[in-house]
Amino acid sequence: MLELAGRLLAALAEGHRVAVATVVSMTGSAPSVVGTSMAVDDTGAVTGSVAGGCVEASLYELCTAALGGAAPVVQEYGVTDEDAFAVGLTCGGVLRVHVRELGPEDVPVLTAAARGDDAVLVTPLDGPLPDHVPPVDRSGLVRVDGGVEVFVEVAGAPSRMVVYGGLEFSSALAVVARAAGFRVTVCDARPVLATPRRHPAADEVVVDWPVRHLGQQRLGARDAVCVMAHDDRFDAELVLAALRSGAGFVGAMGSRRTQDRRTAELLGLGATDAELARLRAPIGLDIGASTPGETAVSVLAEVLAARTHASGLPLTALTGPIHHRV
Repeated sequence: MLELAGRLLAALAEGHRVAVATVVSMTGSAPSVVGTSMAVDDTGAVTGSVAGGCVEASLYELCTAALGGAAPVVQEYGVTDEDAFAVGLTCGGVLRVHVRELGPEDVPVLTAAARGDDAVLVTPLDGPLPDHVPPVDRSGLVRVDGGVEVFVEVAGAPSRMVVYGGLEFSSALAVVARAAGFRVTVCDARPVLATPRRHPAADEVVVDWPVRHLGQQRLGARDAVCVMAHDDRFDAELVLAALRSGAGFVGAMGSRRTQDRRTAELLGLGATDAELARLRAPIGLDIGASTPGETAVSVLAEVLAARTHASGLPLTALTGPIHHRV
């Protein structure tokens, strides 16, 4: 439920009672991921979705019952169950969903998650809340204290996307990246291009020399650096710094001729073959994009495919599970 933290807190702050249905496990081709939630408040308003429309009607009834005083419950939906066909879950997977009403004890964790801080929420499924739960690095089920099953939901700080160049392409990329859960920074040395008005979707807009700005960032494997404008004064130096920044994804915009020139300059700066192999340039997947919005979709698609080691091919051309673990 932590992905809905901000909206849940807002409902609670307005004095509403809220029940939440959270996916605690999934197998097969279930159309959801662990931790995904749907909430219903005491006015009947719905927030979120867990299964693309498959089980929402059933979960709405369970949430309404929880608001009416029903005890927390774990409901399983699977393709072999008659209930699964009744609610539309015919994709071949199995979902286990826990439904309960939120209480005051949930507010501190929701607040941390809404701020973008690390947050861990422990929910017992078949017993009392245990005194100790071993640390985990991702959301899932854990058995503790003699077999009590608990669901541990983990939310870390959002992945970062640092975008260099204050162009329209950068503004469009900020829109789609933020919608995908990234915290987006747009940086340009030109004050006229680096303004919040030009990049309203960015979480942060910075006027700074790109190489200097990047040198001050702490990036990790979940983060991305996208160089959306090439300037001969710093292009190769910036790309090399990005490759050595710790960011899991580094991409640069430009024509193939620009990339050939960039590669030669990177080699002259001492870039290794391994570093050059990590560079995604020209950035983006081949989807026929040309406008800023289309290009933004192309770039984000490559970032997401790279972080999950997905092929980027049409799902119709593939077999096996649809959803990839990060």
